Amino acid sequence: MTTTDLIAALVIAVGLVGILVPILPGSILVVAGVVGWAIAVGGPTAWAVAGVATALVVAGTVVKYVVPGRRLQVAGIPATTQWAGVLLGVVGFFVVPVVGLFLGFALGIYLAELARVGSKQAWPSTLHSLKAVGLSIVIELAAALAATAVWVAGVVAT
Repeated sequence: MTTTDLIAALVIAVGLVGILVPILPGSILVVAGVVGWAIAVGGPTAWAVAGVATALVVAGTVVKYVVPGRRLQVAGIPATTQWAGVLLGVVGFFVVPVVGLFLGFALGIYLAELARVGSKQAWPSTLHSLKAVGLSIVIELAAALAATAVWVAGVVAT
């Protein structure tokens, strides 16, 4: 492995961690690591690897929003509830570092659903929303891992 490969591997690894701990832009870092490697290595193989890896991450990004969004829509959880979760998640991110995003999101969903449907249905709706967020993270991580596997194959091939 060259220094370029190691730097790219480090950027990709930080990106993968960033998907699980949403402080860093995980998928963007994975693509940046692969594209940076392709720029340094050059050649058609490196650029093909960068193209395939980028396409996988872009597809994963689309799917991570569409699939959980449809599941929430089918469950009857309106967009206003989701936006309340996002808003309190952002506030929570700054109030309680790292975990505040998750706590704020859950609290925002719960409070919005409490106001909308009452205490009996608020908690099941909150759980459903949290499962959708978990699914979104899994989809994004799977796409980034697939892009990483393509990059590893490219490193071996070059």
